[in-house]
Amino acid sequence: MNDTNIYSRRNLAIDMLRALTMFTMIFVNDFWKVHGVPHWLEHAAYGEDFMGLADIVFPCFLFAVGMSIPYAIEGRYSKGYSAESTLGHILSRTFALLVMGAFITNSEYRLSPEVCYPIGVYWFIMAIGFIGVWNQYPRTTSKMQKNIFLVCKIIGVLALLYLAFTFRNPKGGVFGFSGGILGAIGWTYLVCAVTYFLTRDRLKYLLPIWIIFILICLLTTPLREEFGGTPILDFPERNFLSGFLGALHIGNGALPAFTMGGVLLSVLSARYAGKSDLWKLRTSWMVAAGLLLLGILSHHFWIVAKIGGTPPWVFYVIAISVATYGVLNYLVNHQITGWFKLIKPAGTATLTTYLIPYVFYGFADVTGYILPDWFTHGFMGIINCICFAFVVIGVTWVLEKLHVKLKI
Repeated sequence: MNDTNIYSRRNLAIDMLRALTMFTMIFVNDFWKVHGVPHWLEHAAYGEDFMGLADIVFPCFLFAVGMSIPYAIEGRYSKGYSAESTLGHILSRTFALLVMGAFITNSEYRLSPEVCYPIGVYWFIMAIGFIGVWNQYPRTTSKMQKNIFLVCKIIGVLALLYLAFTFRNPKGGVFGFSGGILGAIGWTYLVCAVTYFLTRDRLKYLLPIWIIFILICLLTTPLREEFGGTPILDFPERNFLSGFLGALHIGNGALPAFTMGGVLLSVLSARYAGKSDLWKLRTSWMVAAGLLLLGILSHHFWIVAKIGGTPPWVFYVIAISVATYGVLNYLVNHQITGWFKLIKPAGTATLTTYLIPYVFYGFADVTGYILPDWFTHGFMGIINCICFAFVVIGVTWVLEKLHVKLKI
Protein backbone atom coordinates (compact mmCIF):
# COMPACT_ATOMS: atom_id res chain seq x y z
CA MET A 1 0.00 0.00 0.00
CA ASN A 2 1.10 3.61 -0.58
CA ASP A 3 2.15 6.12 2.01
CA THR A 4 -1.19 7.50 3.22
CA ASN A 5 0.44 10.89 3.85
CA ILE A 6 0.20 11.43 0.09
CA TYR A 7 -3.58 11.17 0.29
CA SER A 8 -3.79 13.51 3.29
CA ARG A 9 -2.61 16.42 1.12
CA ARG A 10 -5.19 18.07 -1.12
CA ASN A 11 -4.56 17.39 -4.80
CA LEU A 12 -5.01 20.72 -6.57
CA ALA A 13 -4.95 19.08 -10.01
CA ILE A 14 -8.12 17.14 -9.14
CA ASP A 15 -9.80 20.40 -8.07
CA MET A 16 -8.76 21.88 -11.41
CA LEU A 17 -10.15 18.92 -13.36
CA ARG A 18 -13.41 19.11 -11.43
CA ALA A 19 -13.64 22.88 -11.91
CA LEU A 20 -13.02 22.70 -15.67
CA THR A 21 -15.61 19.95 -15.94
CA MET A 22 -18.20 21.88 -13.93
CA PHE A 23 -17.59 25.08 -15.89
CA THR A 24 -18.13 23.17 -19.12
CA MET A 25 -21.19 21.44 -17.69
CA ILE A 26 -22.86 24.75 -16.78
CA PHE A 27 -21.92 26.06 -20.24
CA VAL A 28 -23.42 23.18 -22.23
CA ASN A 29 -26.45 22.78 -19.95
CA ASP A 30 -27.39 26.36 -20.81
CA PHE A 31 -27.75 25.64 -24.53
CA TRP A 32 -31.51 25.13 -24.17
CA LYS A 33 -32.07 28.90 -24.15
CA VAL A 34 -30.01 29.70 -27.28
CA HIS A 35 -30.18 28.78 -30.98
CA GLY A 36 -27.68 27.96 -33.69
CA VAL A 37 -25.19 26.16 -31.45
CA PRO A 38 -22.52 24.31 -33.50
CA HIS A 39 -23.24 20.59 -33.59
CA TRP A 40 -19.81 19.66 -32.22
CA LEU A 41 -20.71 21.40 -28.95
CA GLU A 42 -24.02 19.59 -28.46
CA HIS A 43 -25.16 16.11 -27.44
CA ALA A 44 -25.34 13.52 -30.19
CA ALA A 45 -28.84 12.41 -31.17
CA TYR A 46 -30.05 8.91 -30.31
CA GLY A 47 -28.36 6.38 -32.59
CA GLU A 48 -25.95 8.96 -34.03
CA ASP A 49 -22.32 7.88 -34.37
CA PHE A 50 -20.93 11.08 -32.86
CA MET A 51 -19.51 12.57 -29.66
CA GLY A 52 -19.95 16.29 -29.02
CA LEU A 53 -18.43 18.35 -26.22
CA ALA A 54 -21.62 17.95 -24.19
CA ASP A 55 -21.21 14.15 -24.36
CA ILE A 56 -17.79 14.36 -22.69
CA VAL A 57 -18.70 16.44 -19.63
CA PHE A 58 -20.68 13.97 -17.50
CA PRO A 59 -18.22 11.06 -17.81
CA CYS A 60 -15.29 13.41 -17.12
CA PHE A 61 -17.03 14.41 -13.92
CA LEU A 62 -17.47 10.74 -12.99
CA PHE A 63 -13.74 10.29 -13.61
CA ALA A 64 -12.99 13.22 -11.27
CA VAL A 65 -15.31 11.68 -8.67
CA GLY A 66 -13.24 8.51 -8.87
CA MET A 67 -9.99 10.41 -8.47
CA SER A 68 -11.32 11.95 -5.25
CA ILE A 69 -12.33 8.63 -3.66
CA PRO A 70 -8.87 7.46 -2.45
CA TYR A 71 -8.14 10.93 -1.05
CA ALA A 72 -11.48 11.08 0.74
CA ILE A 73 -11.32 7.60 2.27
CA GLU A 74 -7.62 7.60 3.16
CA GLY A 75 -8.02 11.15 4.48
CA ARG A 76 -10.69 9.95 6.90
CA TYR A 77 -8.51 7.09 8.11
CA SER A 78 -5.56 9.47 8.64
CA LYS A 79 -7.80 11.60 10.86
CA GLY A 80 -8.69 8.60 13.01
CA TYR A 81 -12.17 7.79 11.67
CA SER A 82 -13.20 4.16 11.95
CA ALA A 83 -14.08 1.85 9.08
CA GLU A 84 -17.73 1.84 10.21
CA SER A 85 -17.81 5.63 10.22
CA THR A 86 -16.24 5.76 6.76
CA LEU A 87 -18.76 3.30 5.33
CA GLY A 88 -21.56 5.32 6.92
CA HIS A 89 -20.13 8.46 5.29
CA ILE A 90 -20.17 6.75 1.89
CA LEU A 91 -23.80 5.72 2.37
CA SER A 92 -24.87 9.18 3.56
CA ARG A 93 -23.23 10.86 0.55
CA THR A 94 -24.96 8.42 -1.78
CA PHE A 95 -28.31 9.10 -0.10
CA ALA A 96 -27.84 12.86 -0.44
CA LEU A 97 -27.04 12.58 -4.16
CA LEU A 98 -30.05 10.33 -4.75
CA VAL A 99 -32.40 12.71 -2.95
CA MET A 100 -31.07 15.80 -4.73
CA GLY A 101 -31.22 13.96 -8.02
CA ALA A 102 -34.85 13.00 -7.46
CA PHE A 103 -35.94 16.61 -6.82
CA ILE A 104 -34.07 17.93 -9.85
CA THR A 105 -35.28 15.13 -12.14
CA ASN A 106 -38.92 15.60 -11.14
CA SER A 107 -38.66 19.30 -11.95
CA GLU A 108 -37.58 18.47 -15.50
CA TYR A 109 -41.10 17.14 -16.15
CA ARG A 110 -42.44 20.58 -15.15
CA LEU A 111 -45.68 20.99 -13.16
CA SER A 112 -49.35 20.32 -13.61
CA PRO A 113 -51.50 23.50 -13.89
CA GLU A 114 -53.27 22.28 -10.74
CA VAL A 115 -50.19 22.84 -8.59
CA CYS A 116 -50.48 26.09 -6.65
CA TYR A 117 -46.98 27.33 -7.50
CA PRO A 118 -45.00 27.65 -10.78
CA ILE A 119 -41.84 25.70 -11.58
CA GLY A 120 -39.73 28.75 -10.69
CA VAL A 121 -41.03 28.67 -7.12
CA TYR A 122 -40.35 24.91 -7.03
CA TRP A 123 -36.70 25.60 -7.85
CA PHE A 124 -36.49 28.34 -5.19
CA ILE A 125 -37.92 26.06 -2.50
CA MET A 126 -35.69 23.22 -3.69
CA ALA A 127 -32.61 25.44 -3.30
CA ILE A 128 -33.73 26.47 0.20
CA GLY A 129 -34.23 22.82 1.09
CA PHE A 130 -30.87 21.67 -0.22
CA ILE A 131 -29.00 24.49 1.48
CA GLY A 132 -30.89 24.04 4.74
CA VAL A 133 -30.16 20.32 4.95
CA TRP A 134 -26.71 20.04 3.41
CA ASN A 135 -25.05 23.40 4.03
CA GLN A 136 -21.56 23.28 5.53
CA TYR A 137 -22.37 25.26 8.64
CA PRO A 138 -19.45 26.92 10.48
CA ARG A 139 -18.11 25.06 13.48
CA THR A 140 -19.15 26.77 16.66
CA THR A 141 -19.27 26.23 20.40
CA SER A 142 -22.20 28.61 20.78
CA LYS A 143 -25.37 26.79 21.81
CA MET A 144 -27.50 29.53 20.22
CA GLN A 145 -25.77 29.18 16.85
CA LYS A 146 -26.06 25.40 17.00
CA ASN A 147 -29.80 25.77 17.61
CA ILE A 148 -30.09 28.21 14.69
CA PHE A 149 -28.31 25.74 12.41
CA LEU A 150 -30.61 22.96 13.63
CA VAL A 151 -33.66 25.10 12.83
CA CYS A 152 -32.24 25.76 9.34
CA LYS A 153 -31.88 22.01 8.78
CA ILE A 154 -35.44 21.39 9.95
CA ILE A 155 -36.72 24.14 7.62
CA GLY A 156 -34.77 22.50 4.79
CA VAL A 157 -36.34 19.10 5.47
CA LEU A 158 -39.83 20.60 5.68
CA ALA A 159 -39.29 22.51 2.42
CA LEU A 160 -38.33 19.33 0.58
CA LEU A 161 -41.20 17.35 2.11
CA TYR A 162 -43.62 20.08 1.02
CA LEU A 163 -42.37 19.84 -2.56
CA ALA A 164 -42.49 16.05 -2.55
CA PHE A 165 -46.08 15.91 -1.31
CA THR A 166 -47.45 18.75 -3.47
CA PHE A 167 -45.63 17.92 -6.71
CA ARG A 168 -47.72 16.85 -9.71
CA ASN A 169 -46.35 16.54 -13.20
CA PRO A 170 -48.36 17.62 -16.28
CA LYS A 171 -49.86 14.11 -16.54
CA GLY A 172 -50.98 14.16 -12.92
CA GLY A 173 -48.19 11.88 -11.72
CA VAL A 174 -46.85 12.25 -8.21
CA PHE A 175 -43.28 12.75 -7.04
CA GLY A 176 -41.02 9.94 -8.28
CA PHE A 177 -37.62 8.76 -7.15
CA SER A 178 -35.73 8.65 -10.43
CA GLY A 179 -32.31 10.12 -9.70
CA GLY A 180 -31.30 11.55 -13.09
CA ILE A 181 -27.71 12.76 -13.44
CA LEU A 182 -27.05 13.19 -9.71
CA GLY A 183 -28.66 9.82 -9.04
CA ALA A 184 -26.38 8.16 -11.59
CA ILE A 185 -23.41 9.84 -9.94
CA GLY A 186 -24.66 8.65 -6.55
CA TRP A 187 -25.03 4.97 -7.53
CA THR A 188 -21.72 4.95 -9.42
CA TYR A 189 -19.97 6.61 -6.49
CA LEU A 190 -21.44 3.99 -4.14
CA VAL A 191 -20.22 1.07 -6.25
CA CYS A 192 -16.69 2.44 -6.65
CA ALA A 193 -16.32 3.90 -3.14
CA VAL A 194 -17.39 0.61 -1.52
CA THR A 195 -15.01 -1.23 -3.85
CA TYR A 196 -12.14 1.00 -2.71
CA PHE A 197 -13.30 0.73 0.91
CA LEU A 198 -12.92 -3.06 0.66
CA THR A 199 -9.69 -3.15 -1.33
CA ARG A 200 -7.98 0.11 -0.35
CA ASP A 201 -5.23 1.05 -2.85
CA ARG A 202 -4.24 -2.50 -3.84
CA LEU A 203 -3.90 -2.48 -7.62
CA LYS A 204 -4.11 -6.27 -7.80
CA TYR A 205 -7.82 -5.86 -7.00
CA LEU A 206 -8.64 -2.44 -8.44
CA LEU A 207 -7.25 -3.09 -11.93
CA PRO A 208 -9.14 -6.39 -12.49
CA ILE A 209 -12.36 -4.75 -11.28
CA TRP A 210 -11.92 -1.91 -13.82
CA ILE A 211 -11.26 -4.51 -16.51
CA ILE A 212 -14.46 -6.33 -15.50
CA PHE A 213 -16.46 -3.10 -15.98
CA ILE A 214 -14.87 -2.67 -19.42
CA LEU A 215 -15.65 -6.30 -20.34
CA ILE A 216 -19.27 -5.86 -19.24
CA CYS A 217 -19.48 -2.84 -21.53
CA LEU A 218 -17.92 -4.74 -24.43
CA LEU A 219 -20.14 -7.79 -23.99
CA THR A 220 -23.51 -6.17 -23.28
CA THR A 221 -23.52 -3.13 -25.60
CA PRO A 222 -25.19 -3.65 -29.02
CA LEU A 223 -22.76 -3.82 -31.94
CA ARG A 224 -23.10 -1.84 -35.17
CA GLU A 225 -25.93 -2.85 -37.48
CA GLU A 226 -23.49 -4.44 -39.93
CA PHE A 227 -22.40 -6.77 -37.13
CA GLY A 228 -25.95 -7.71 -36.22
CA GLY A 229 -26.96 -4.78 -34.00
CA THR A 230 -27.08 -7.00 -30.92
CA PRO A 231 -24.72 -7.44 -27.94
CA ILE A 232 -22.07 -10.16 -28.01
CA LEU A 233 -23.91 -11.69 -25.05
CA ASP A 234 -27.36 -11.61 -26.64
CA PHE A 235 -29.48 -12.99 -23.82
CA PRO A 236 -33.29 -12.74 -23.64
CA GLU A 237 -34.59 -9.41 -22.36
CA ARG A 238 -35.14 -10.79 -18.87
CA ASN A 239 -32.04 -12.65 -17.71
CA PHE A 240 -29.97 -13.16 -14.62
CA LEU A 241 -27.01 -11.05 -15.79
CA SER A 242 -28.99 -7.91 -16.59
CA GLY A 243 -30.99 -8.33 -13.38
CA PHE A 244 -27.83 -8.72 -11.32
CA LEU A 245 -26.13 -5.73 -12.95
CA GLY A 246 -29.29 -3.68 -12.56
CA ALA A 247 -29.57 -4.53 -8.87
CA LEU A 248 -25.99 -3.35 -8.32
CA HIS A 249 -26.63 -0.27 -10.52
CA ILE A 250 -23.71 -1.21 -12.76
CA GLY A 251 -25.76 -1.10 -15.96
CA ASN A 252 -23.60 -1.90 -18.96
CA GLY A 253 -20.46 -1.07 -16.97
CA ALA A 254 -19.72 2.25 -18.70
CA LEU A 255 -20.37 4.63 -15.80
CA PRO A 256 -18.45 2.69 -13.12
CA ALA A 257 -15.63 2.24 -15.67
CA PHE A 258 -15.17 6.03 -15.72
CA THR A 259 -15.16 6.36 -11.94
CA MET A 260 -12.96 3.32 -11.35
CA GLY A 261 -10.61 4.70 -13.99
CA GLY A 262 -10.29 7.83 -11.85
CA VAL A 263 -9.63 5.71 -8.76
CA LEU A 264 -6.86 3.86 -10.60
CA LEU A 265 -5.23 7.09 -11.79
CA SER A 266 -5.14 8.49 -8.24
CA VAL A 267 -3.62 5.29 -6.87
CA LEU A 268 -1.03 5.15 -9.64
CA SER A 269 -0.22 8.84 -9.22
CA ALA A 270 0.39 8.29 -5.52
CA ARG A 271 2.49 5.20 -6.20
CA TYR A 272 4.75 7.05 -8.63
CA ALA A 273 4.72 10.40 -6.85
CA GLY A 274 8.51 10.42 -6.66
CA LYS A 275 8.99 10.35 -10.43
CA SER A 276 9.94 13.50 -12.33
CA ASP A 277 7.23 15.85 -13.59
CA LEU A 278 8.21 15.22 -17.20
CA TRP A 279 8.02 11.44 -16.68
CA LYS A 280 4.52 11.78 -15.22
CA LEU A 281 3.34 13.97 -18.09
CA ARG A 282 4.87 11.70 -20.73
CA THR A 283 3.44 8.58 -19.09
CA SER A 284 -0.05 10.06 -18.81
CA TRP A 285 -0.02 10.90 -22.49
CA MET A 286 1.24 7.41 -23.37
CA VAL A 287 -1.60 5.87 -21.38
CA ALA A 288 -4.06 8.25 -23.04
CA ALA A 289 -2.67 7.27 -26.46
CA GLY A 290 -3.19 3.60 -25.63
CA LEU A 291 -6.78 4.26 -24.60
CA LEU A 292 -7.30 6.31 -27.75
CA LEU A 293 -6.11 3.36 -29.84
CA LEU A 294 -8.54 1.06 -28.00
CA GLY A 295 -11.28 3.57 -28.78
CA ILE A 296 -10.38 3.62 -32.47
CA LEU A 297 -10.28 -0.19 -32.60
CA SER A 298 -13.60 -0.61 -30.79
CA HIS A 299 -15.16 2.11 -32.96
CA HIS A 300 -14.94 -0.36 -35.82
CA PHE A 301 -17.45 -2.60 -34.02
CA TRP A 302 -19.54 -0.11 -32.02
CA ILE A 303 -20.72 3.42 -32.72
CA VAL A 304 -19.44 6.14 -30.39
CA ALA A 305 -22.45 7.32 -28.41
CA LYS A 306 -23.18 8.58 -24.92
CA ILE A 307 -26.74 7.27 -25.21
CA GLY A 308 -26.10 3.57 -24.78
CA GLY A 309 -22.67 4.02 -23.17
CA THR A 310 -20.73 2.41 -26.02
CA PRO A 311 -17.12 1.17 -25.59
CA PRO A 312 -15.55 3.77 -27.95
CA TRP A 313 -17.22 6.54 -25.92
CA VAL A 314 -15.75 5.04 -22.74
CA PHE A 315 -12.21 4.71 -24.14
CA TYR A 316 -12.18 8.15 -25.79
CA VAL A 317 -13.40 9.99 -22.68
CA ILE A 318 -11.04 8.18 -20.28
CA ALA A 319 -8.20 9.02 -22.68
CA ILE A 320 -9.22 12.69 -22.61
CA SER A 321 -9.49 12.63 -18.79
CA VAL A 322 -6.07 11.02 -18.27
CA ALA A 323 -4.34 13.38 -20.71
CA THR A 324 -6.03 16.44 -19.18
CA TYR A 325 -5.12 15.44 -15.64
CA GLY A 326 -1.52 14.86 -16.75
CA VAL A 327 -1.31 18.41 -18.06
CA LEU A 328 -3.01 19.91 -14.99
CA ASN A 329 -0.71 18.02 -12.62
CA TYR A 330 2.28 19.31 -14.57
CA LEU A 331 0.96 22.89 -14.31
CA VAL A 332 0.44 22.51 -10.55
CA ASN A 333 3.96 21.17 -10.02
CA HIS A 334 5.34 24.13 -11.97
CA GLN A 335 3.05 26.59 -10.13
CA ILE A 336 1.25 27.71 -13.28
CA THR A 337 -2.07 28.00 -11.47
CA GLY A 338 -3.01 31.69 -11.51
CA TRP A 339 -5.73 31.12 -14.15
CA PHE A 340 -7.45 28.63 -11.85
CA LYS A 341 -8.67 31.39 -9.52
CA LEU A 342 -11.32 32.34 -12.12
CA ILE A 343 -13.09 28.99 -11.79
CA LYS A 344 -11.83 27.65 -8.44
CA PRO A 345 -15.27 27.67 -6.69
CA ALA A 346 -16.53 25.18 -9.30
CA GLY A 347 -13.86 22.75 -8.12
CA THR A 348 -14.21 23.28 -4.37
CA ALA A 349 -17.96 23.99 -4.07
CA THR A 350 -19.16 21.74 -6.87
CA LEU A 351 -22.67 20.99 -5.63
CA THR A 352 -23.37 24.66 -4.96
CA THR A 353 -22.22 25.46 -8.50
CA TYR A 354 -24.56 22.79 -9.85
CA LEU A 355 -27.52 24.21 -7.90
CA ILE A 356 -27.14 27.92 -8.70
CA PRO A 357 -28.41 27.74 -12.33
CA TYR A 358 -31.78 26.49 -11.06
CA VAL A 359 -32.06 29.64 -8.94
CA PHE A 360 -31.42 31.78 -12.02
CA TYR A 361 -33.90 29.77 -14.08
CA GLY A 362 -36.42 30.09 -11.27
CA PHE A 363 -35.98 33.86 -11.24
CA ALA A 364 -36.52 34.01 -15.01
CA ASP A 365 -39.66 31.88 -14.73
CA VAL A 366 -41.20 33.90 -11.89
CA THR A 367 -40.41 37.31 -13.38
CA GLY A 368 -41.03 36.33 -17.01
CA TYR A 369 -37.65 37.78 -17.96
CA ILE A 370 -36.56 36.91 -21.51
CA LEU A 371 -33.12 37.60 -22.94
CA PRO A 372 -32.86 39.92 -25.97
CA ASP A 373 -33.22 37.95 -29.19
CA TRP A 374 -29.82 39.12 -30.50
CA PHE A 375 -28.16 37.51 -27.46
CA THR A 376 -29.58 34.03 -28.10
CA HIS A 377 -28.37 33.16 -31.61
CA GLY A 378 -25.14 31.73 -33.00
CA PHE A 379 -21.91 33.25 -31.77
CA MET A 380 -23.63 35.63 -29.36
CA GLY A 381 -25.60 32.71 -27.95
CA ILE A 382 -22.33 30.92 -27.19
CA ILE A 383 -20.97 34.08 -25.52
CA ASN A 384 -24.21 34.21 -23.53
CA CYS A 385 -23.67 30.69 -22.19
CA ILE A 386 -19.99 31.35 -21.38
CA CYS A 387 -20.93 34.52 -19.47
CA PHE A 388 -23.62 32.60 -17.60
CA ALA A 389 -21.10 29.96 -16.50
CA PHE A 390 -18.79 32.66 -15.12
CA VAL A 391 -21.70 34.40 -13.36
CA VAL A 392 -22.74 31.10 -11.72
CA ILE A 393 -19.20 30.54 -10.47
CA GLY A 394 -19.05 34.15 -9.23
CA VAL A 395 -22.27 33.70 -7.25
CA THR A 396 -20.87 30.46 -5.82
CA TRP A 397 -17.79 32.39 -4.65
CA VAL A 398 -19.95 35.04 -2.97
CA LEU A 399 -22.06 32.39 -1.24
CA GLU A 400 -18.91 30.69 0.06
CA LYS A 401 -17.90 33.97 1.65
CA LEU A 402 -21.35 34.04 3.30
CA HIS A 403 -20.81 30.48 4.61
CA VAL A 404 -23.28 28.96 2.15
CA LYS A 405 -21.74 25.86 0.63
CA LEU A 406 -23.34 22.48 -0.03
CA LYS A 407 -21.28 19.71 1.53
CA ILE A 408 -22.17 16.03 1.66
